[in-house]
Parts: sequence; structure tokens; C-alpha cells
Amino acid sequence: MKVRIGIDVGGTFTDVVVIDQQTRELIGQLKLPTTHHATEGVALGIVRALEQAMRDFAIEPANVAFIAHSTTQATNALLEGDVARVAVVAGGQGLEGWLAQRATRVPPIRLTPQRSLEARQVWLGRALVSRRGWMAWRDWQGRRRHLRSVLEGLAADGVEVIVASSAFGVDQPETETMLAGEARAAGMLATSGHEVSSLYGLRVRTRTAVINAAILPKMIETAGMTERCVLETGIESPLMIMRSDGGVMSVAEVRRRPILTMLSGPAAGIAGALMHERISDGIFIEVGGTSADISVIRDGSPATRPARLNGHRMYLNTLDVRTLGVGGGSMIRVRAGLDPAIVDVGPRSAHIAGLGYVCFTDPERLTGATLEIIQPTRRDECDHLVLRTRDGDRLALTTTCAANLLGLVSEGQFARGNADAAAIAFALLAEWQGKGQSAVEAAREVLQLAGRKIAEAIDDLIVEYQLARDQVILVGGGGGAASLVPMTASLMALEHRLARNAEVISPIGVAMAMVRDSIERNIVDPSPEDILAVRLEAAAAAINSGALPESIEVQVEVDKRRNLVRAVAMGTTELRRSEAVETTPLEIPDCQTAAARSMRLESDQLKLAALTDSYLVFTASTSRRPTSISAFIGASLLAKSLSGRWGRPQRLLRVVDRSGVVRLQRADSMVAETRLATLEVEVARLVDRLTDYGDAGRTIPDIFVLYGRRILNFSGLVDLEQVVAMIGVELQGLDPDTQLVLIASPKQV
Repeated sequence: MKVRIGIDVGGTFTDVVVIDQQTRELIGQLKLPTTHHATEGVALGIVRALEQAMRDFAIEPANVAFIAHSTTQATNALLEGDVARVAVVAGGQGLEGWLAQRATRVPPIRLTPQRSLEARQVWLGRALVSRRGWMAWRDWQGRRRHLRSVLEGLAADGVEVIVASSAFGVDQPETETMLAGEARAAGMLATSGHEVSSLYGLRVRTRTAVINAAILPKMIETAGMTERCVLETGIESPLMIMRSDGGVMSVAEVRRRPILTMLSGPAAGIAGALMHERISDGIFIEVGGTSADISVIRDGSPATRPARLNGHRMYLNTLDVRTLGVGGGSMIRVRAGLDPAIVDVGPRSAHIAGLGYVCFTDPERLTGATLEIIQPTRRDECDHLVLRTRDGDRLALTTTCAANLLGLVSEGQFARGNADAAAIAFALLAEWQGKGQSAVEAAREVLQLAGRKIAEAIDDLIVEYQLARDQVILVGGGGGAASLVPMTASLMALEHRLARNAEVISPIGVAMAMVRDSIERNIVDPSPEDILAVRLEAAAAAINSGALPESIEVQVEVDKRRNLVRAVAMGTTELRRSEAVETTPLEIPDCQTAAARSMRLESDQLKLAALTDSYLVFTASTSRRPTSISAFIGASLLAKSLSGRWGRPQRLLRVVDRSGVVRLQRADSMVAETRLATLEVEVARLVDRLTDYGDAGRTIPDIFVLYGRRILNFSGLVDLEQVVAMIGVELQGLDPDTQLVLIASPKQV
């Protein structure tokens, strides 16, 4: 049996899961303390976790088909100010050189109240790369000796990493490549602007390279130690590392661009939601002991945004994760005095305070216990409520305790505790408040305080991403999901569910993640040839990161406003031809029921509009309109643009796979069954029917093509010529009589 191993390095624990390569079922899991303070850092915990998993689950090295781990090290290094000394080496001449000198000077970046990342700048003046007609060979050798002398001086001053940056580094990388090469030859680590980003903008590109350089030594050390451990076990599969966008990359790429591992931890949970829970649209909430990470998933992809470090913009896209200081271990904060009351929940957690949970305690220990208000750490207010037992131990009343008392945590769930113990504690809390509350009412008040924090963040996401509120489903993951997600859903009157194996959704995401890489280029009015070139570059980058060429899939997005072309390539480290061994396909009525549930309609209101071997397309009409203001305005304008009148019934669409999972949802779409030979004509017809002509110009609809096991997404393209060109690339080699399903939907903002 071939297995996949996923290791998630969390703030408290390092979790390991072993998954069957064939069935994708969980074989086993274990949890060990994260070794933040060990000499070897978190790498020691990763090594121990892997060794124990190999023993406990009797795994032979030859049977490991895939192994990967997430890491919080890049983020922690920046948050704690534990970074290397960096120098920017740049050069140029004339007016361009003067501008480049200013742009490559990176002001200090505050990391902590006491520490900043300060990059020293070394300006070398005239151009450094020898070109025909520019400088003689002897002059070139002299400049090279001068550069080596400069590098030796920087090393003597304690500089560990060199950042090579030049004005035209994206299109003419020779100077940066030469500078980095000379630094490495001098025994120093080096990175360059064009290695971390291919976008124009010297100032931001240099800043991104400086941040990348600052974490380079520590990440290389950890990656090297972990890789050696994997090799020593006899595992032949290459070690992969979680990226901040939900994919994985090779150790070689980590040594080049460790900055891509920022937010690796939250990305692991979202990868689990996508690959294990198979969420295509929804809001995913991963609840740990201290915090909750909230993110939007649309069309099977997580929402992303440009990253910032303490307000400083970087050329790096990360998952759009909203992190709140409330989790399953959040402590209760109170106001004492004449009017005692519960005032807040969190952000301090019981674990950080070194306290146990009341609900994980034998009720007999609580006989004669009393309430006490404490200051958990020096940074906290003295307003945190705990229970003090007769033997002097302190126990925290947490959101998990409240959820257990309210019966929200089912048998077998990770957060399941002793409701009787929780009842004793909350009865004391209710009595302390003096409002005539019951223990259950006091517990509900606590959970509602915590749930409202999460609900507020979710409301912001619904408005920001223009989600139809009545279609939103909350999906909970993490060990504390059962403590907070049901109450949040109840407060918001939204549907919810908890992920399978919720407590290990992050390491599952690591184990099931795909290799991913992306390329961004600034191109004004890109032609189909320009787009195809970026697509090929992204595919090559994913292959360099460890993906097999045969497994690569690429999605392209064109941003006309920013003159940006982005291609995201994904693939696997092994061909999954045998993946047909999945669950038994559902009958059409069962799939129709799943689609109806998603639409909030009855099954008999749906129509089967099209089907393939893997997917069924259902449509239905409803007069129900979106409930959020932004979604209502967007839908109303859309209806007017399509039909010229207000109040038009909404036509819903769901694409459901044969296992009953909704893979795509849209409104007011058109569907056509066609063949490859006539696809181009059908695409042109649907684009013509659904193109919108507004103040922003011509906007073509989102285009999707279904065939085999794939849903090809062309929604990121902005004109018909681009769509046709990309379809030709994606479907090349297919028989002209191949049956396809074409879906066109009005552009989503």
C-alpha cells in the first residue's frame, strides 16, 4: 500500500497524518509538541514526528509516495525579528542609475517594537555586465575585482545575505545574476529581484527580495536538516514544503524563495478543505486553541490578495485569511465590582496561560471550587476568570467548555469533554453574575460573544466578495471547530458543517496538496501569444518545483486595469491514473438532491441541463433575490443588463460531480452541449449573448468547459480571442468528436 505523509507544524503541536495513496482515506494520525525552543528549531519536531509515524504505522520507506510539511518558521522569524543581516548590491549609470539608486534603498521595516529589518545598500555605480562596445575586457576585470573586494568587506561586517537588484532585472537579469553568482562564489548566500518576482516596480521588487533574503539562512538550515532526515529513513520521494497559496514546492525552491512559505500554516487547512472536504464554494473557518482563520473559497480556489508586512507591500500573493484572536481555548474576561458581567472572550487562550480546561476535568475535582480573577501573563489585563480547585489548581472556563455544556460537541469529536464538569463551572459563573441566569444561559452568553466576532468577519467577507448570503455555507476545521462554528452559523442563520477529521484537516491538506507555482507579467494589451508564453513559463516553474509534466494544469488571469497577466500552474508528483477507485458514483436523482440542497430548492424544481461521464449540470429558476445589499445591487444590475428590466427571475446553475459534490455554482448562465469540432462557434455565440457593454467597456462572460474529469476555467480572460487561443491549447490532441459541455456566466466581480 502506497501512502502520503503530511506534517503540519502548528504553534502548539506538530501533527502528522498518513493517508492511503489509492483511496485518500486517513490511515493514522499523531500529535507531538512543536519544538520552537530547541537548538534545531521546529525541524527537530518534524524529524521526531516522521520517525514516530514510520514506527507507529509500520510504514516501509519504499511505500511513501509523497511527503510534505507546512512550516510557521518564515512567519515566526518575521514576527519575532529573528532575521539575517542583509545588504542590497545594485548598480547603474545616468538618469536611470540615479533613479535605481533611490529605488533600491529599502527603509527599515519594523518587525517588533524592538527590532527592525534594516538592509544596507551598496551602490556600485556604472553598469556591471560587460556588453559589446561598452567596456574593454581589462576594465571589466577591474570592476569585477572591485566587486569581490566589496563583498569581502560586507562579509567581514557580518552581512549574511546579498540582494542583487537592478533597474531592468525582469527583462535583463544578467546584472542581477552576475552579482548573485559573485556573492555565492565568495561564500555568501544571495537572492535577486527577478528570482522572487517578475513584476515591474523596482522599489517593491527590491523590498520583496530583502524580506526573502532576511529569512533565507534559517529556512535553508531547517529545510536541509529535514531533507537529510527524510533521506536517512530511506524514503525516496522528494520532500515537499507547503506554500502560502495552498500548493507545495520542492526543497530546492525553498532554498531560493523561502518567502513563498509565509502563511504556510493557514494554507494547509485550506488545502485540506479543498482536497479532502472537496469544498468548491463556501467560507472555511479553521479553529485552533488560540485563534480562528477565516477564508473564502470560490470555484474550488481560495481567495488571495497581495501580501503586506507591517504595512509594507510585497510582490507576493497569499491567501486572504482573516485571523481572529478567538478559538476553542479562549478564556472568559469579566468586569468585577457592583455590576459583575462577562465582557469579552479571548484573545488569551488557556494553553498560553498554562491552564487546563474545566471540561477536560473529572467533575469530582470541582467540588468546593471557587471562581478567581487572574492576570494570565504580564501582557494581559487582570480580568480573566478561572476556577480554583480545593487543591489549589487553576482551570480555565473556555469556549470549548461552554460548547460541551450546550451539547454542541458530538461524541467522538476532538473537542468532546465532560458536560457535567462544565455545568458546575458555569453554574458558579451564573451565580457570580447575580442575574438569575442558569448555567446553560451563562454558557450561551460566552459562546455568543465569541461567535459574534467570527460572524462580523464573515459579514465583511460576504460584502467584500459579493457572495449571495442565502447560498453561503460555513465549513469548520481544526480541533476547536465544534466549539465555535455551530454557534456562529446559528447567529447568522447560515448552513454549516464540520469537516471530516476536522482536528487534523491541516496535515491532511499538506498530505494531499498539489505542486503549485505562479508567474506574473506586466503586459499592456496582451496578445494570445503573450498569454500562452506566460502559461508555458508557469508550467515550467511548476515542473521545476517537482510536478510531473503530464499532470500540469494551468489557469490564466488577465487584469486589464493593472496590465497584469497571471498564470497559476498545478500538478502532482505522481500520476494518479488509478484514481478511478473512488466512491461508488451516485445515481442522477441523488446528485439532483445535492444540487437542490445547494440551491435551497426542492428537487423537482431542477432540470438536468447537461451531463458528462464525471459531471451533471442542473439549472432552476427562482424569484428569490440575494439578501446582502451588495449582492442585491450586483444581481439587479446584472438582471437589467441581461433583460433590460428589473425583477427578472434568477436562473441558478450547479455543476455536481458523480459523488454528489457541488463543483461550480453560478447564476443567469447559459449551457450548451457541443463537440470539439464546433466548440469555437458555440463559444462565440454564448459570448455574444452574454457580453455586457457598460461604463467600463466590453466585458465578456466567464467561460467553463467540462470534459472527462476536468472543469476548464477561462474566467480570468478578457476577450474572445484569448479564450479561443487558450481553449485550443488546453484541448489540443482531443478527437474532434469529443463531447463537451460549455457554460457561460456573467462576469463575477
